Amino acid sequence: MSRIAATFDKLKAEGRRALIPYVTAGFPYADITPELMHGMVAAGADVIELGVPFSDPMADGPVIQKAGEAALAMGIGMAQVLAMVRTFREKDSATPVVLMGYANPVERYDLRHGADAFVRDAAAAGVDGVLIVDYPPEECEDFAAKLRAAGIDLIFLLAPTSTPERMAQVARIASGYVYYVSLKGVTGAGHLDTEAVGLMVPRIRQHVKIPVGVGFGIRDARTAQAVGSAGDAVVIGTKIIQLIEGQPRDQVVPRVAGFLAEIRQALDTLPAAVPKNAAGG
Repeated sequence: MSRIAATFDKLKAEGRRALIPYVTAGFPYADITPELMHGMVAAGADVIELGVPFSDPMADGPVIQKAGEAALAMGIGMAQVLAMVRTFREKDSATPVVLMGYANPVERYDLRHGADAFVRDAAAAGVDGVLIVDYPPEECEDFAAKLRAAGIDLIFLLAPTSTPERMAQVARIASGYVYYVSLKGVTGAGHLDTEAVGLMVPRIRQHVKIPVGVGFGIRDARTAQAVGSAGDAVVIGTKIIQLIEGQPRDQVVPRVAGFLAEIRQALDTLPAAVPKNAAGG
């Protein structure tokens, strides 16, 4: 069983929701990421999504784009991201780590290091999941199989516009969890309609039997609670980047940890999650 599956199984048994923070690797300081990841875990994070900087992040809003540009300017690429995961694993062998990014850095890594080098090296570093924004399910079955053979889950995005057919395609290949993008548009955009989330997640569950995480637009304890009442996990990224942008180094980890502790407390006040039956009801 993967670390991601084990984590969600444990949370399900406890009737709790997963807290999944996102941070761009290498932001705001090139060497701070492993320390920040440990701080997130101490504050209650269950899974960490680590953004791989890329020069053309089409699904990201201006906040995360700017963080990625800053990280790239400091020389952060896939090799450095994998090194950060290895460093994190020296002290934490339990918390799942998901790399979130785009196809280009993965394919470029393989060009530089040999066929399937990314899968091999990600597994060796201790990566548990990969979310490639621009890999549609119908085009990456081989990639999914290679990841699965290495013990890595392939995670997909679903959106308010996702059709039942697309949900079924994702369900056939995805593992770990699916990430429901609760807003139309890029990260950090628009207003979160928690009522719409509550209607959409059950539709997703009709097709997808693995946990459903919800992200985009979650900025505080109130919205996290509302989303957590519908989904299995709450994913928070843009707000974290905003909190640490321009901060002195010694304030980065405390600011994120304080914020996540509030979210964790809010999620843990929700009634115990009702186990889903085999039909996803």
